[in-house]
Amino acid sequence: MVSMKDIAAACSVSVATVSKALNDHSDIGEETKARIRQTAKDMGYHPNSSARTLKTNKSYNLGVLYKEKTGSGLAHEYFSQILEGFRREAEHQGYDITFLSNSKSRKNRMSFLDHSLYRGMDGVIIAVADYNDPEVIELLNSELAVVCIDYVFNGRISVMSDNEEGMSTLLQHIYDKGHRRIAYIYGDDSLVTSNRISTYYQFLDRNGLEFREEYLQKGKYRDSIAANTITQMLLDLKEPPTCIVYADDFSAIGGINYLKNKGINVPHDISVAGYDGIVMASQLQPQLTTYKQDTIHIGQLAAIQLISLIEKPKATIIKQYLTKGNLIEGGSVARLQV
Repeated sequence: MVSMKDIAAACSVSVATVSKALNDHSDIGEETKARIRQTAKDMGYHPNSSARTLKTNKSYNLGVLYKEKTGSGLAHEYFSQILEGFRREAEHQGYDITFLSNSKSRKNRMSFLDHSLYRGMDGVIIAVADYNDPEVIELLNSELAVVCIDYVFNGRISVMSDNEEGMSTLLQHIYDKGHRRIAYIYGDDSLVTSNRISTYYQFLDRNGLEFREEYLQKGKYRDSIAANTITQMLLDLKEPPTCIVYADDFSAIGGINYLKNKGINVPHDISVAGYDGIVMASQLQPQLTTYKQDTIHIGQLAAIQLISLIEKPKATIIKQYLTKGNLIEGGSVARLQV
């Protein structure tokens, strides 16, 4: 096995210089770094992770708690993109990632915290989970470095999309198109959902629009069946809405398909908007009007903050980070004469 001593001999430098070059220290010239790294590559050198762990007292391994309850798993585009952003940044900074087991039926299964400690994880990102689960609460209350996605927990860093700004931007666009009867089918109970509902109320109040209880309906995220049932109920109203905002793009696509099967044209007969900005939404005809969340940036920022907590715990501020997205003006919202 090639060692740093072998590389040092080949480059006629000290072992310390090789170590600094491979670890990108600033006191080594770029030309020297490049020469040493190329020599290491040519000689087939691979750093010993166990030795690095002993030296730094870190495993360079980050845990991911992803307990998604809709059954979509990593096919869930919103969370899969967040995890992709997290993976990119973690690997860029020299960290590996490991998923925490979420199978309750697994034999001799450990709790999330015990699993994290058993694997020697330096920190954990909670991408999605049931925050009422005692195991999740135990992890949040532990001394392990933890960053939450789309959830605020006292004493923990959270990273989330600015749902108030996003919902307000989407509703304003619909309003500017001349719509005054706007229905909203919201998703499962969560901080994200409550923020969007509050923004819906605020928007109506700010624009002098009457709140109609029948226009605000509880649905589910990524559930086209529930969306279809509520869509029909809204259509059956004596005064139906002119635009329906769905909890997410997946539900909105289900709603559009349902309307088309009923012979109802989108957007000429009724307008539709989604939320998230998934790729599938851009393939529709007409393209779905939606608010695209910057999922890659959410994941990258979560990794940056988690690694900062690990490497610079005293200098890392515990706060809530909000990321902005952007409106995608598709063709599913018609312009009405006010």
